[in-house]
Amino acid sequence: MGYTHYDRLPAFDAAFLKIENENVHMHVGAVVVFDAAPLTAVDGTLDLDVIRRSLEGALNDTPRFRQKLVDIPLFDHPVWVDDDRFNLDYHFRHTALPQPGGERQLKRLAGRILSQKLDRGKPVWELWVVEGLEGGRFALIAKAHHCMVDGVAGLDLLTSMLRLEPTSSLAAPEPWIPRPAPSRQQLMRDELARRAAFPVSMVRSAAGIVSDPERITANVQRSARGLAEILTAGLSPSARTPLNTDVGPYRRFDWTTTAISEIREIRDAFGGTLNDVVLTCAAGAIGDFMRRHNFTLEAEPFRVQVPMNIRGTDETGGPGNRVALLMAELPIEETDDVARLDLVREATTGAKGSGQRDGLEVLGEFSDRVYPDLLVMFGRIAIAQRSFNIVITNIPGPRDPAYLGEAQMQEIYPLVPLAEQQGLGIALFSYNGDLHWGFHADWDTIPELHDLVDGVDAHFGRLLDAARR
Repeated sequence: MGYTHYDRLPAFDAAFLKIENENVHMHVGAVVVFDAAPLTAVDGTLDLDVIRRSLEGALNDTPRFRQKLVDIPLFDHPVWVDDDRFNLDYHFRHTALPQPGGERQLKRLAGRILSQKLDRGKPVWELWVVEGLEGGRFALIAKAHHCMVDGVAGLDLLTSMLRLEPTSSLAAPEPWIPRPAPSRQQLMRDELARRAAFPVSMVRSAAGIVSDPERITANVQRSARGLAEILTAGLSPSARTPLNTDVGPYRRFDWTTTAISEIREIRDAFGGTLNDVVLTCAAGAIGDFMRRHNFTLEAEPFRVQVPMNIRGTDETGGPGNRVALLMAELPIEETDDVARLDLVREATTGAKGSGQRDGLEVLGEFSDRVYPDLLVMFGRIAIAQRSFNIVITNIPGPRDPAYLGEAQMQEIYPLVPLAEQQGLGIALFSYNGDLHWGFHADWDTIPELHDLVDGVDAHFGRLLDAARR
């Protein structure tokens, strides 16, 4: 048998493929704004070759972006194989805004691009170059399927294109030769062997318990508690709100920016973390939205899901998803901003001290080894139960300016996908002293999305004023 190569998707990554449907698009993404002047020719055209060569160089560091999905026959489980027909020009796309090229037009274009599902017959990502943004700027709109990257992995891919100093010299891309893909028969044989080996690993685990019973028993007990907590959280319904209706296929995208130095002022005055301040402002704006819709919480809580990076330092740059999904109640009915921050701090402290992270890892490992669709089933039940109302995720980014060639990155607004009955998702990215918020919404659920964004700014301003008194 000749050499072949493939990578089997872990259950957590595969779940993002299987919960996708015609209205639920499971790609992450970002809108990134750059200074266009260093890449603009005398005739006013943008030097696309610099951007393309930067992208080609990044692909050398991120081979997953040259791979496509193939299912294991009979088992319906996906694997990655090199795409022997990979064509960069399919993924690297170019468009321009009509005059005057304002931010509102860019937001509408981003919403349209992010409304389109990715083609699973090819590597599942796209990068759009958008010319004509007012103020002498251009934008990149990036999207990649969540089965391929989480927010932190997406950051590693972005930084492969960027440099911390402006540069006019770019290395020539290395030639790429696709590795042969396995046959259908080989995929089936390997999967059968993998599943047959599970009882052996169980015996080895039992032997480990005998050799070090105290340590192993403590780990088992912690994992069992965590599993009970994640199952309880996943099967406990949250409130049915105007945000949590059946979503359609069309999206809106909006954004705002806050200074990290000002967030620290609030944190230093009232305690908590940067993320607590973020959740407090979001909860205030969501509460305003609910009151405009004459909605009042009753017995069921309004719950936020907060993905947290659990990658070790040795995993930086790795593809796939390495996150813990923590859930906490948001006090959206509290109208006093400082009191709301206190309540948020209590809720997030409790969530971090819970065993939800351990429980999700146990569930994922069991799915990988025994029943791959278990995690999908749990996810679908959790979504149907509305175990959470909204996802809010915060991704750390570069603290210093970054450059694409000689063009400085000015702003970056990330996107988190929407699940069924989830009309709003908020993602944040820290960069160069600012925190950039990306608001992703179902088109029909939140037609007044910008009012909600303005509400976040207003609540942040009130907290800052209170901190400075």
